[in-house]
Formats: sequence, structure tokens, C-alpha cells
Amino acid sequence: MKLLHFKWVRTGFALALLGLCGVSHADADSEREKLAVISNEIQRLQELVADASKYADRTARPQFRYDYLMADLKLVKDGVDTHSDAPRQPRQIPPLKGDYRR
Repeated sequence: MKLLHFKWVRTGFALALLGLCGVSHADADSEREKLAVISNEIQRLQELVADASKYADRTARPQFRYDYLMADLKLVKDGVDTHSDAPRQPRQIPPLKGDYRR
């Protein structure tokens, strides 16, 4: 049984690596668009969490820590926003020769 499980894990790992290879060819604009979508989705989650916390039973044991969840969501959103708002690094372009005569 362990050998079969290992084969599935190995196969899954190989497929994940193949998937990552395709990601490396994505252009920066597509990445920024996807990060903007992620940031917006996190914002929606934050709104849902804030709304859910209003209905929390304060006498229940244990209590769900909405404050911890909000802090984690903020941390992730700030990281996504920081990366997507970072200035783009210009590519190095080799200098032109300039003299086209022999």
C-alpha cells in the first residue's frame, strides 16, 4: 500500500512541476491581472468575515477568532498588493553599435 501511495505522490509532484514550467512563460501583465483578481477576492473575503463576526455567539466555547483571520487575510492581501504595485524592472538592452559603415 505504501508503494502505491508513493507512486501517486511522485506522479502528483511530477505533474505539479510540469504545471509550474508553463507558469514561467506567463507574461507580467497576465500575472498582474491575476494578482488584482486575487486582491479583490481577498477584499470580498474580508467583508464576509466582518459580516460573519457580527453574528458570532460571544458566549460560545470555543470562539472563532475572527480577529486572527482578518489579520491573516490583511497580511496576504498586503503581500499581493506590494508585489503587484512594485515598479517593473527594465530589461537590460545591449548598447547599439551606432557605426554602420565599414
